[in-house]
This record gives sequence, structure tokens and C-alpha cells, in this order.
Amino acid sequence: MTFLEDFAPKHLKLTAESPTFWRVTFDNPPVNVIGPRMMSDLKTLLTELEHNNTVNVVVFDSADPDFYLAHYDLAADPAIAEALPSATGYPAWVDITVRLSKLAAVTISAVRGIARGAGSEFVLATDIRFASLEKAVLGQMEVGFSAVAGGGAGGRLPALVGRGRAFEILLGGNDYDGALAEKYGYVNRAVPDQDFEAFVTAYATRVSGWNHHAIGEIKTFINKYTRLPDTEFPLHSNAFWGAAARPEFRETTARLFDKGLQERGALEYHLGEDIAAIAQG
Repeated sequence: MTFLEDFAPKHLKLTAESPTFWRVTFDNPPVNVIGPRMMSDLKTLLTELEHNNTVNVVVFDSADPDFYLAHYDLAADPAIAEALPSATGYPAWVDITVRLSKLAAVTISAVRGIARGAGSEFVLATDIRFASLEKAVLGQMEVGFSAVAGGGAGGRLPALVGRGRAFEILLGGNDYDGALAEKYGYVNRAVPDQDFEAFVTAYATRVSGWNHHAIGEIKTFINKYTRLPDTEFPLHSNAFWGAAARPEFRETTARLFDKGLQERGALEYHLGEDIAAIAQG
């Protein structure tokens, strides 16, 4: 039995568009939070891709046009995720983002909908980020919880947007729509929504046709000159979980859940705008 036949994820859908082009679709209603089961599925997928010499391109998209990856599942027991096998020995989410950033295959985030917090960190760990001009929203709102972004946003954003804009994004906690995200370099480009799927598919199909070894070498050189050492990223995770143990983090989280966090409602749509009033209230 092949991996494609055997893989049975709960919150992902894996589609082989061709032998060299795979599509992974996030599907965890109501708002695509990143929980232990999705993380387990991602780790299984990463293990396959780390040993796969055929797949050249993996596109990550969402079954929900409004939510790409809302954020980390703050209702889940973090011990469940941390108990999952870690190929790097790093904390659970760092293990995923570090391994994702080092795959031989080209990874593309096709962001239609909201990608905040760990969702944004997933996007930042991929090689290429395409956004729907009208529907994409990206942001790092952890400062509203009195915390640092735990998945390495502080280590990846400066190389993409510059030091000043990295401060702006991480200290403001605001949302960035497709147009501004493109202007800042948060994403490669923002494509009108009516053309978005066709554009991403055409680009991924083109790249998937190149020589696998050549793609891997290109990625190796770019990573050599642009990536931080892997050992830097556990520091971010340790800082986040240290903050999560403090009273102000727990109090803010409780107030947000009272107002509809992780439910399909106004708060999740406008969290980047609303978190300041709630956290400081």
C-alpha cells in the first residue's frame, strides 16, 4: 500500500495533482485551529516528504474560504501535542515549522482567509506565500496575550519584511490584508481572488515539472543564506509557553473564550482589531 492510500488524516486532505505536485487542504471546522490531531497529521506528512524523491511541490490551502489557519488551539491540552514524536527533539510546533522549512520539495502557502498566530507562523515557514487579494488576512496577535510568538515569527519575519516592519507586526498585533501583506513582503504577491486558484495551480504545476535534484540544490543555497540556525527556534517556543503559564495570559484567554474565541463569529473574524480592547479591558 502506498502512502497516498494509507494516509488517513482527520484535519487534512491530501490530493496528488500529479506524481510531482501534491495539494494539502486544511479542514478543521469551525475555524481551522491547529490542534494536536492536525499536528500529528502534519508530522506524518513531513516524515513522508523528507524521504520522498518524487514530489517537487506541495501547495497548502484551506477548505474554508474564510479561515486558512485561525491560530493554535488554545482549548487543547498542550501536553498532548508535546507527547507526539519529534524528529528534531524540539517542541511540537517548532518541530513542524523547522522540518517544513527544510523539505526538498517546494512548499507554497495559498492563503485565502485568515492566518493568525501559529497559522501565520506556518505560512512563514513555507518557501513561497501567495495570498488572495480580497480574502487573505495575516497577523501575529500574541502580544495581546502578553506573549511572544512561539513558532518563530520573530526569526522569520525580519528577513522578509525588514526589522522595522517586523517590530510593527509583532508589537501591534494587527491584521494585514492581502494588499498590505504584499507591499510589506509578508507574502510574495496578492492575486485577485477570482484568479487566485488558477494562478497558484499554474505556478505549482510549472515548478513541479523541473528536475528534483535541481530544486533541492536551489533550496539548499537559499536556505543557507536566509535561515536562522534551527537551534534558535526552540527559544521562541520556550518564551511562549513561559508566558502561557502567567496569570495575565490565562486571564486574557478566558475573556476571549467568553467572547467567542475559536467559534465562527465576530471575534475570530476581527481578532486582530478587537484583541487590544479585550486584553487591556
